[in-house]
Amino acid sequence: MKIVLKHKILEVISDIAFRHKTECYVVGGFVRDTLMKRPTKDIDILVVGNGIELAEKVAKHLNCNVHVFKNFGTAQIKTPSVEIEFVGARKESYDRSSRKPVVENGTLEDDLDRRDFTINALAASLNPLHYGEITDRFGGIDDINNCILRTPLDPGITFSDDPLRMMRAVRFASQLGFSIEEKTMAAIKANAHRLEIISAERMTDEFSKILLSPLPSVGIQLMAECGLMSFFIPELLLLKGAEYVDGQGHKDNFSHTLQVVDNVRKKTENIWLLWTALLHDIAKPRTKRFSKETGWTFHGHEIAGSKMAAEIFKRIRLPLGEPLRYVRKLISLHLRPAALTEEEITDSAVRRLLFEAGDDIEDLMILAEADITSKNKEKVMRYLANFELLKEKMKDVEERDRIRNWQPPVSGEEIMKVFGLPPCKIIGDLKSALKEAILNGEIKNDRQEAWIYLINKASEISVEVKQNPEGWNSGG
Repeated sequence: MKIVLKHKILEVISDIAFRHKTECYVVGGFVRDTLMKRPTKDIDILVVGNGIELAEKVAKHLNCNVHVFKNFGTAQIKTPSVEIEFVGARKESYDRSSRKPVVENGTLEDDLDRRDFTINALAASLNPLHYGEITDRFGGIDDINNCILRTPLDPGITFSDDPLRMMRAVRFASQLGFSIEEKTMAAIKANAHRLEIISAERMTDEFSKILLSPLPSVGIQLMAECGLMSFFIPELLLLKGAEYVDGQGHKDNFSHTLQVVDNVRKKTENIWLLWTALLHDIAKPRTKRFSKETGWTFHGHEIAGSKMAAEIFKRIRLPLGEPLRYVRKLISLHLRPAALTEEEITDSAVRRLLFEAGDDIEDLMILAEADITSKNKEKVMRYLANFELLKEKMKDVEERDRIRNWQPPVSGEEIMKVFGLPPCKIIGDLKSALKEAILNGEIKNDRQEAWIYLINKASEISVEVKQNPEGWNSGG
């Protein structure tokens, strides 16, 4: 079988390889995606010989840079439209205590034997005499047509050798909508514990790709079913199941979480919002309580969940800076929008929400709407209608009060200067009182009104003005 290789750069590589009597192929995901008519920006070139040397010749012809990774025997060329990686054909052998293989030079057949799945063990020739002709040793084309994932060789050996391939199986199933073949699935279950030798960074990278797949729930559910989640984020498994006491039960929070993640994915590719959706109810098992009067409650799960997110981020090596701050903030606030829609929406409550969410308010609203997963359609429609009213209210309040990412109209340094005070509790109390007055709508978010309020407040505790504020209009 032949495929049409549309990229002009492949013709360039073919010509250069032919002139230097080098055997090479385009392999793996590019061939798979071409057959599936999926867009791709990555091209892997397999060279029977020295991949780095061919990459350098191609880069010279294209007048571009080549990045060489000698430790891995690979080289990379980046163009505005595509990234091309060159590697020499190789064969591998593994030690059970490590996922790093012993690598030797090999043939085309050796290289295809070591591939993770049959759908990725396809090679299209770049030899001008056989240009586009596919080598398919393991029935990968049939597996693409049948939407099946299986390994070229014994799956038990494949996954034991490189356990990360088990997460890749789940990722491909989630991204492509494929089913994992029965023997392959059984081997994943049997080897799930082998994830323990994989670095947290590698697992997290694969899982983030699962979260970005069209239906992340497919991959997350598979991770749970085959035992992989126990070695990655076991806290998620504690969300499973609905418990009943005296006929009163709560929903299955695992299924709910999957639905929320899917709902968020429909609206965005923001990976940190997807991580937030995944972890938004993570503390429900820790905060679950039952009483005959109120039934099941999860009081404080949003605050506890924010803390748990930090623990999980640290363990699985996710960034602890701005991404974690964002995730923790949205988890801690995720109940607020829905709570506002259940009562009269006051300006004060909206100001506080805008103040606390800042520029993340739109993302918070996406999460809060995604969190509405009731099977009661009327209830869902009512909530969504109320959310639209809340959005209009937020827009109105923000236009009037400019409260998003609010900074006080008067700084602490200015307060100390005007009242002649050093840093002390009184300064903190005055700043807090000013913030509350603005958020409650007692005064406008305005410098003149702020000073009038502060001077009156200070006089109540016998603190005198030592000098007029800058720009002060005493008649204001």
